Amino acid sequence: MNRSDQKKTINRREFLKLGLMSAATAAVGFGGLRGVLEAAEQNAVVPVYRTLGRTGLKVTVVSFGAMLTPEHEVMRAAFDLGINYVDTARGYMGGRNEEIVGRAIKGIRDKLYIATKTHSNSKSKITNDVETSLTKLGTDHVDVIQLHGLSSGAIAFIPEIREALVELRKQGKVRFFGVTTHTNQTEVINAIVDDKEKFFDTVLVAHNFKSPPELTKAIAHAAQVGIGIIAMKTQAGGYKTDALGKISPHQAALKWVLQDPNISCAIPGMRDLQMMNDDIAVMGMKLTRADERVLDRYGAAISPYYCHLCGQCEPTCPGGVVISIINRSLMYAEGYRNMELARETYREIPAHASVSACLDCDECVARCPNGLNIAGKMEKALRILT
Repeated sequence: MNRSDQKKTINRREFLKLGLMSAATAAVGFGGLRGVLEAAEQNAVVPVYRTLGRTGLKVTVVSFGAMLTPEHEVMRAAFDLGINYVDTARGYMGGRNEEIVGRAIKGIRDKLYIATKTHSNSKSKITNDVETSLTKLGTDHVDVIQLHGLSSGAIAFIPEIREALVELRKQGKVRFFGVTTHTNQTEVINAIVDDKEKFFDTVLVAHNFKSPPELTKAIAHAAQVGIGIIAMKTQAGGYKTDALGKISPHQAALKWVLQDPNISCAIPGMRDLQMMNDDIAVMGMKLTRADERVLDRYGAAISPYYCHLCGQCEPTCPGGVVISIINRSLMYAEGYRNMELARETYREIPAHASVSACLDCDECVARCPNGLNIAGKMEKALRILT
């Protein structure tokens, strides 16, 4: 029997159990090791659920962020362990990501909730995006369709956009409406909350232990009025650092997000089986003092280059450069170590607002409220993104 044949004979449950044992080992220093080992011994993870706001959907608190996942088997392994919500987008991997999700959900669509996104802002383009997504996903509907990457709440109120979404819901192609935001997040969330029509049901927001208090307050307000809050960017960039030795801060970071009951679920990116197991193992764990110490050290280590994506620097730039999106692209390159995603995100920036506009300035006058060296960040972006 050759090696490939031997692999095919490995029992799927045993394979997942081995992965869970590995995840349990990675959890040393974060607490809860015994519980993870016991769960692995029983061949299962016990899913933990919360309600996704007024949608009423019961979703696993750790759900699947598919943006980084190149193989559908990783997603399927997570679904086999009880994860029931998966987030993708029309534009991820140049459109390939939805196809990967489609392969993963084949035969089990009725057990899962699927969220995807559109970057478009016209009725015809939104309709086309959703219909294309349904074809790629191999399903007749998505549970949540999200307007992607809002930096202003005003976009969510464009009548043509709302008309398109309502029509798609009438056709049974979408069930609930959401928005996603990376920049000016507090303003976007508050705009959705203050909407008298209560049009949008969910907000996907970048939220982690480095987030400012005003964002946490906005999240709480949104949850109180029935908006389902989904957390992304939970690992604050996922940077590698020598500050913690062999200890990974990423389970601690995920636990920090999930300690907030106003968060319905988190969708950490799961590139491979190890990342998937590490993330899923967090369900049911509490944030410990040891976790907090780890996050203090990790936060200090990344502070010279971690961008909070607040956008407060952008009004200080006379060239109108969208510094937050450029810094997010750098985070994908340096933290996520995914140059394809970094350049894909950077290419979405109009030329007049890209880092190339910095070449017209003799001296950078943009200022970061958190002390980032913006000139240095833009110089790096010129080197690796253009």
